[in-house]
Amino acid sequence: MGVDAGKALSQNPSLHTASLHSIHSIISFLQSKGIQKDLPKIFGMCPNILTSSIKSDLNPVFIFLSEDLKVPEHSFRKVINKCPRLLACSVIDQLKPAMFYLQRLGFKDLDALAYHDSVLLVSSVEKTLIPKLEFLQSLGFPRDEAVGMVLRCPGLLTFSIENNFKPKFEYFSVDMGKKLEELKQFPQYFAFSLEKRIKPRHMEVVQRGVEVPLPLMLKSTDDEFRELLREFGVDEMSQLCQFVLSFFSPCKSSDCLLFYFVLQGHLRLCICTVWIILKLFVNNFVGQRFQVATSFC
Repeated sequence: MGVDAGKALSQNPSLHTASLHSIHSIISFLQSKGIQKDLPKIFGMCPNILTSSIKSDLNPVFIFLSEDLKVPEHSFRKVINKCPRLLACSVIDQLKPAMFYLQRLGFKDLDALAYHDSVLLVSSVEKTLIPKLEFLQSLGFPRDEAVGMVLRCPGLLTFSIENNFKPKFEYFSVDMGKKLEELKQFPQYFAFSLEKRIKPRHMEVVQRGVEVPLPLMLKSTDDEFRELLREFGVDEMSQLCQFVLSFFSPCKSSDCLLFYFVLQGHLRLCICTVWIILKLFVNNFVGQRFQVATSFC
């Protein structure tokens, strides 16, 4: 069937004593539910299914899908293919408790639970779902805000606390110096790779001395990101030059602007502001009419 027998036997030693008849019965039962060409993938991921009971293990899962999640029979294959572990879970001990907990949090869309977020149904309430929510609260979010973040980004409940939440939040708060409000508005931040997306793009933004909203910085493609940097950079530099040139006395206004950029950490804009101040000072000192071309910036 295309299943790695060695791996399957190591993960499910009971296969050594399973009869061919019982295995064939399970295969036939799943095929009757519309699951056929996906069986190698399903058995490869969950070899325990091959020694499960049709009556007490498998059939209750399909009843759960039909009655509790309102999944039509013709869509069984789509749901199971999305999360094969559904077939390896106890309805009474796992699937229903998880569904009830998620519904209490605010997950009302049964279609979303069945077709998109079914991995949450196979996640332990006590060991996975509750600890993830509690960790978000430990970052400083009130419970209602933490729940709101989870509802907007259900994947938060699947991320590792040690390997995802902690390093990414540390970079967000310490290196990026951002506030909780921005994370509350964009919880999808945790879904992006720290090393491949977050750090490189943040460093590029810092080097350019521009401010780019977090969603735009992370969600844009590489080409879109480069265009954003160009647009934000041109816009900020143009505003800077226009601001300074709008005042006859550059020292008063530009010094304030320089102080602002120092506080904000815009090194490139600080340098440009200093250059403009010096240029204006020299021009005024020698009695010349000052003109500062934006090209110098």
